[in-house]
Amino acid sequence: MGFSVFLIGPGFIGGEVLDLILSENKHTITTLVRGESAVADFEKLGVKAVIGTLDDSQIITNQVAVSDVVFHTATADHLPSVQAVIDGVKQREKKGLQTIYIHTSGASLLGDNSEGNYKSDTVFDDENPAQIDALPDSAPHRLIDLAIVRARKELAGHSKMSIMIPPLIYGVSSREKRLSIQLPTITRYSLKHGYAGQVGKGLSVWSHVHVKDLARAYVILLHWMERTSTAEVLQNPYFFCENGQELSWGECSAEIGRILQKAGCFDESEPKTIPSSKFDDIFGDYTPVVAGSNSRNRANRLRKLGWAPSEKGTFASLAEDEIPLILKEDRVFGGYSKPVAS
Repeated sequence: MGFSVFLIGPGFIGGEVLDLILSENKHTITTLVRGESAVADFEKLGVKAVIGTLDDSQIITNQVAVSDVVFHTATADHLPSVQAVIDGVKQREKKGLQTIYIHTSGASLLGDNSEGNYKSDTVFDDENPAQIDALPDSAPHRLIDLAIVRARKELAGHSKMSIMIPPLIYGVSSREKRLSIQLPTITRYSLKHGYAGQVGKGLSVWSHVHVKDLARAYVILLHWMERTSTAEVLQNPYFFCENGQELSWGECSAEIGRILQKAGCFDESEPKTIPSSKFDDIFGDYTPVVAGSNSRNRANRLRKLGWAPSEKGTFASLAEDEIPLILKEDRVFGGYSKPVAS
């Protein structure tokens, strides 16, 4: 049976999810776009587009109210749009209609204050939701996640809600050739300043996943939620998605340095510490967490649902896919200023 699907954020992650849902050839799909110019492109794919931004709460609420499934892949840090989704789910709940909602958080949620100076022994397990719930409300993305955690209990009669928590995402999207955030930003910083940059000693570690493996995880999660009782879904809202590869920031910067040295961009590949005075050329005040913390996690729940990573690893993707595209960019890079999803 097909769903009516509403996708908020048809970009880097959402675009891949969209293509997979389209390939099932049985769902009606609507997405939120910012401008009229994008409408025709999505209509060619067989997707209805409504014009609006994340701040257009009424548009989002109205569309959720007529949708069986909602994906939010636009950002992990926009509470009004999440509240608008919840309001739409409440309207459906009053009519006795079931809704599946999958929200995107990010593994900065788990980040510590290591600032690149050590590898943590703490590994988060998505089969242990209490470990995640013990995180402080001040953790990145947590206030938004908590809005969903609370709503899912209130609306458990007909609604199923889950939170995907991706780690460091890498890879290039299929249709629009979009890039991820963390390692491309470090690459652009390195090109601008003439050395492979890292935060602190580069010892802190993150889990990784390719965007296409992540997109498949969303669809596997959707179909698990479809066939699973609301009571079972309610037991645990959290899903990690990692490919089994943990890398330190220093290892990633060293590989970026080797690739850029081979490309003739600079003479030495050895990483150097980024001074805090240059953080505005990375992620501003969030640099120590986004590009220097520890965030180790295990996607045990998805693996038990049959998900397994199949895409190339981080370093192969950097060398073959991402850095060649970055080297073709002609804009002046001045740091990453938008909200960081993961």
